[in-house]
Amino acid sequence: MNQPAFNYDEAFSRNIGWVTLAEQSALRGKRVAIAGMGGVGGVHLLTLARLGVGAFHIADMDVFELVNFNRQVGATLSTLHQPKAQALAKMAHDINPELDIRIFDQGVDATNLDAFLKDVDLYVDGLDFFAFDARRKTFQACWERGIPAVTAAPLGMGTAVLSFLPGQMSFEEYFRLEGCDKDEMAVRFLLGLSPAMLQRGYLVDPSRVNFKEQRGPSTIASCQLCAGVTAVESLKILLKRPGVLCAPRGFQFDPYRNRYVKTWRPWGNRNPIQQIGLFIARRQLRAMGARART
Repeated sequence: MNQPAFNYDEAFSRNIGWVTLAEQSALRGKRVAIAGMGGVGGVHLLTLARLGVGAFHIADMDVFELVNFNRQVGATLSTLHQPKAQALAKMAHDINPELDIRIFDQGVDATNLDAFLKDVDLYVDGLDFFAFDARRKTFQACWERGIPAVTAAPLGMGTAVLSFLPGQMSFEEYFRLEGCDKDEMAVRFLLGLSPAMLQRGYLVDPSRVNFKEQRGPSTIASCQLCAGVTAVESLKILLKRPGVLCAPRGFQFDPYRNRYVKTWRPWGNRNPIQQIGLFIARRQLRAMGARART
């Protein structure tokens, strides 16, 4: 059977109205880098591809496993044990065969960040929660190069979003991870992302949160919400529309709690209110760890 002809204008014509014809054409010429093709990264790629973005750099060194099935859009029986980046690139090309996708199948690190971020208009964070070294280096490289960057965390059944724009507060200035061990980085990253901690009230099994083993519960609902809000933030950034909240401002939406909050933490994790929250979070995590061991 012959493959049906693809036409970009027709494929994305239903976007018009929320974007203009000229803006849709502009999105076609944009290049977005996404590190991580797992829970959030994979659905970021497919969502932005359906928005009409024309080029991507994607990075992931992992393969799909059964444990990924609850939340990762690329995880299916047909992709089991396949490289995530290769599988997601194929899915994206099935949406738009004209896409320019460059795959970095060794992930991102100091040796390939220049190539990964070359000619990129936006970076979208899809790295695993605990990938602190790669995340810090990537955000720092974006800030040095004047590349806007967005991170959306899947928390509970909702999402928390932070954007870092050129000339504004950097990732490190906000999170203050320098010199911290991994447990402290995890606490600072979690509280920095979600100062309101809307997800905390409905965690039914705290033993499933284990920072030392680098694991925690997840849902597909939160991953898809991450992709939706990130796509909107990406659209505003790429098309230079107003209204982008950037660090130290962010927002969290939790449909389980029926709540949306805007957050503002001047000086990031150095903020006195944030320092109190970090103190409480450390105590709670120690208590959770003690209960898990008994």
